[in-house]
This record gives sequence, C-alpha cells and structure tokens, in this order.
Amino acid sequence: MAKNFNEWMQPLSELEEGIKRLEAARDRETDALKKADLTNHIDDFKRRRDNFLDVMYARLGPWEKVLVARAPKRPYTLDYINSIFTNFVELQGDRRFGADHAIIGGCAMLDDQPCVVLGHQKGRTIQERQQRNFGYARPEGYRKAIRLFEMAQRFGLPVVTFVDTPGADAGVEAESRGISEAIAASMLKMFELDVPSVSVIIGEGGSGGAIGIACSSRILMQEHAIYSVIAPEGCAAILWRMPERGAEAARALRLTAQNALDFGLVDEIVEEPKRGSDRQPLEAAESIKESLIRHLGEIAKLPKAKIREERYQKFRQMGVFAEG
Repeated sequence: MAKNFNEWMQPLSELEEGIKRLEAARDRETDALKKADLTNHIDDFKRRRDNFLDVMYARLGPWEKVLVARAPKRPYTLDYINSIFTNFVELQGDRRFGADHAIIGGCAMLDDQPCVVLGHQKGRTIQERQQRNFGYARPEGYRKAIRLFEMAQRFGLPVVTFVDTPGADAGVEAESRGISEAIAASMLKMFELDVPSVSVIIGEGGSGGAIGIACSSRILMQEHAIYSVIAPEGCAAILWRMPERGAEAARALRLTAQNALDFGLVDEIVEEPKRGSDRQPLEAAESIKESLIRHLGEIAKLPKAKIREERYQKFRQMGVFAEG
C-alpha cells in the first residue's frame, strides 16, 4: 500500500521532534558545561536532519513527487502572489451566477509591469478548504477566469496563471451548471489571447481542471509538481479497483515534471530549493519570479499574430509521435 505524506515524513518528523526535546532541555539547563554538551548534540541532530532532507529530495520517485506536490505547507497561489507581485486587487464573481473561491484572480504589479494574475487556491484550515472546495473549481470559477482573460485582452495586460488543483468539481451542481462547457470556453478564450501569457504548475496539475487555465504561450512547471490526466488513486480505482495502488499508477502515468518536459507538455522546469518549496517558500518564489519575467519579456517582443500562431502550433504538436 502506498504511503501517505505523514508516513513518508515520519523519520524526519522523529528527528525534528528529538531536536525540539533537546532544545527544551538545553533551555532548562543551568550548568554551562551540560548546556554546551546539549548544544553539540543539537548541532549533530540538525546535520543529520539536513543530510536526510538532501537524500530524500534527491531520490524522489513518482509517488513521492505526488506527496510533495500535495504537502500541507507547500505554497499556494496566494502565497506566490503575495511574494512575487505587489498591489494585488482581487476581483470576484463571474457576472452570471456567483463567486467561486477555488479560483482567485485580479490585477497586480510584477515589478513595474501591470498584469492579470489568477490561479487555484486550496486553503490551509479545514474551514478555508471547505470554502475553497479543496481547490476543485466550479463552472463559475472558470467563467470568472474568462472574465479576467477578456479584461487582459482589452487593456493589453500580460496574463499569469498558477495551476494547483486535483481536478475540476464533478458534483451534480457543477455538472448542471455546465462545468465541461466552462472549461472548454476558458481554454478557447486563452487561445484567443494575443497578449503574453505564462502558466506555472505549482502543485497538482489535475486533468481538465488544470488545463482550463493553462493554455498559455509558455507553460512552466515546478520541479516537484505533477501534471496528469487523472489523480493516481483515481487511475488505480478505475484500472484495478484498488485505489491503494496509487503509487503503481503514479509510475505508469508519467506525471513528473521531467516526464512533462520530455513529452513537450511544458516549456521549462523551474528548479525548487534543495529541500522543497514547502520548507523554503521565499526561495521558490524568487525562482518563479525570475522565470516569469524572462518568459513574459520574450513573448512581449513577438507580434500579436505570432503569439497566437506559436501557441496554436505548440498545442497542436502535443501527443503527436512518429515511429522510427
């Protein structure tokens, strides 16, 4: 059976718990020699923890990538917006039905460049996760995205999207309000854009829920993110009627960033900090910001017709293979 995140992290958690106990004992100690001895033990434990982290993240397999992409402390869209952009003004509602909190978006400044930015947001606490539907966007979320894309086109603003969703909402209400049509319409609107657009897969890139806001001129993917037509557990449940074989399905799905780059689904892998974005979020944001500025600058130099044509050809070539 595939390990969950807490089981996978248990050896590291035990090391960190040991460090906390030693630090507490050192703080209570009054003898200088014993205090110095405890400090040496703490430093040794920290070196072991850092070495363990280095080995863990250097040897991530497909299922471990899934776990890291879903890490509870991994930065979400709002975290990156607050770190990379300034003067963010959130816009809500699709002007047709209501507000969907699983997709957030609005206007912001990327250094001195005004732009439109949007992305999936999962939420931290259980209350926020429920409010944001655990990142499963409903039709009104994609129609809000369409509204933002239209605004970007009207005012000539670059578009940045952050992708992090297990998939689109597949509930009865979402289906009754046209979730498939909303995703298709959002994709079509992105293909019509002649302003620079860049999408970044920052966590889970799940199925149509992801591609609904990822039809950009450039698609970037963080090193430990995943991009797949279905979640591994869902794949295992369909193929083998055994969701617990998710790790096996993850290997078969070829869902890692390197796989996506090899298949031509993404244009660049954005390297993450040595010990993961969940432990070094500011460093991760800096890497994404550098890539965003570089790619937006390159696209901005192209004629509008060229922007549309390059994006069209890029997606037409996906999934096309020649036999030797």
